[in-house]
Amino acid sequence: MKSGLFMNLAMVRGLLAAGVLVTLMGNTATAAGDAQAGMTKASSVCLACHSLDGNSVNPQWPSIAGQHESYIIKQIKAFRAGQRVNPLMSPIAMTLTDKEIEDVAAYYAGQTIKGQEGAKDKIDLGQQIYRGGLANGKVPACLACHGPDGRGNSAAIYPAIRSQHATQIVMQLQAYRKGERKTDQNEMMRSIAAKLTDEQIDAVAQYIQGLR
Repeated sequence: MKSGLFMNLAMVRGLLAAGVLVTLMGNTATAAGDAQAGMTKASSVCLACHSLDGNSVNPQWPSIAGQHESYIIKQIKAFRAGQRVNPLMSPIAMTLTDKEIEDVAAYYAGQTIKGQEGAKDKIDLGQQIYRGGLANGKVPACLACHGPDGRGNSAAIYPAIRSQHATQIVMQLQAYRKGERKTDQNEMMRSIAAKLTDEQIDAVAQYIQGLR
């Protein structure tokens, strides 16, 4: 694992620099929502899939408790604009105004993600990839963008992924790998996912699920 970390050091620095650049440039998904209004809206349109506390019971649906407002805003707007497509989320997003999106984002950002455990037989490989990348130097450590504990970077709009369902992580990495999801900055996730095998995706997903 150490060799992988050293071999990916330059790439990690590059990704961190990119995050700083995004932070300095700012972003259009500003966090200015009303959490109380967001709770009211969430109880009518988000509850069925994400639960009122943001911890989904179906592992195919993402838990969004504690997710950054900026990231939630960006993704809902992507569904609304057709940049992301999902048979459940797309029609709901199309009914939401900018203000309602900001309110819902503010509400869920204030909720607490529930910790989970990853499969013990897979987390060693997952930890190696997450913290050190791949030894061939072509895949950087996930922590470069998502942080050592999976809390992400709000200003750079890198999502918090700690304690996310492994099933959901696998689904999204596979979507990036297939080119079905295209909302990543500078095609960063598509490039990374394309270099991961099914086994590696599954392993890093299990590790992320267990992050607290």
